[in-house]
Formats: sequence, C-alpha cells, structure tokens
Amino acid sequence: MCRVPVVALALALLVTGCASPAANFYTLRATAAAGSAQSNISIAVGPVTVPATIDRPQIVVSGSGNQLTIDDFNRWASPVQDNLVRVVADNLVAILGSPRVTLYPTLATSVDFRVQIEVRNFESAPGKYALLDAVWTVRRMKDGKSETGRSNVRETITESGYDALAAAHSRAVARMSQDIAEAVSTLERTARP
Repeated sequence: MCRVPVVALALALLVTGCASPAANFYTLRATAAAGSAQSNISIAVGPVTVPATIDRPQIVVSGSGNQLTIDDFNRWASPVQDNLVRVVADNLVAILGSPRVTLYPTLATSVDFRVQIEVRNFESAPGKYALLDAVWTVRRMKDGKSETGRSNVRETITESGYDALAAAHSRAVARMSQDIAEAVSTLERTARP
C-alpha cells in the first residue's frame, strides 16, 4: 500500500526536475530624440527584409569565426522585421515631428515618401556589441526621385545580459532612422519650388 504515494512522489520529482527554464522575451524600442521641427509630411515605412539566419524567434548569437548559436531561452517578442519596421516608424515620428508615419502597406494609401530597408547584417554578441548593417531607399512618391544610403552601426555593450543587447540594437536602429530622416529632409527640400 505504500507504493502508490512513493511512485506518485517519484513521478512528481521527475516532472519538475525535467522542466525547462522559461524563455525570456525582448523587443526593440524607439529611442530617437524628438526633433524641434514639426512637419506634416506622410511616410510609409516598409517592407523591411532581414537575413534568413535571424528570421526566427530565438536570438541568434554571434560566436567566434563563423559560428552562430541559436538561444532557445532568449527570444524576440515578435518577428525581427516586424519589430524593426515599427521602431523605425516610431523613430521617424520623433525625429521629423510628423504624426503621419505609417507601416506599409497597412495604412499607406497616398503618401509623400516611402522607405524600404534591406538589413544585410544584424549581429548579436551579448556583453560585446550589437551590429546593424542595412541598405535603405527613400522614394519621393510624386516624381519617383529617390535617395539610397547605407547605415553600418556597431554599438558597444559594456553590460552583460540580453536587456543590454536589445537596448544596443535599439540605439543602432535609432542611428539608422536618423540617416533615413536626413534623406527624407533632403528630398523634401529639393521638392519645394
């Protein structure tokens, strides 16, 4: 008769001992400082493409040489490309002072500018650096004139942990957003009679 409680206790210990640790989730945040100018220009941001190696929920960590590690317990809260397009749009709202920045194609019907981004590299090295290398194009929709640029940003990380890594990637995206905002401003100035 004592066997049933002992077996139940052994099963309970086995189940709790084999449980995986819970995953931690991270997101990018808009960190661009608000500019002093106010504008009414409209911008559609997207699409944003990312390399297939990082197009996954898990954070891909850069190792030595050509080694990558997929971290199953530290993940992005949403797909990286969705997070990037949202954060770039939020940064552009702050930098350009225009509330009329939308995500393409969701709300974009008739806009003044369209921004497309191809992320070439998005490296994560916790406690070391976060790297963003992207080519982007800003197109003035009324005449098709465009400006293409490249943002290659490496943010040093002095703290360990994935919070610091996500914050460093957010700063890198803010610097790219500043580059894009400068291209928008240039195209807007040259469009004036």
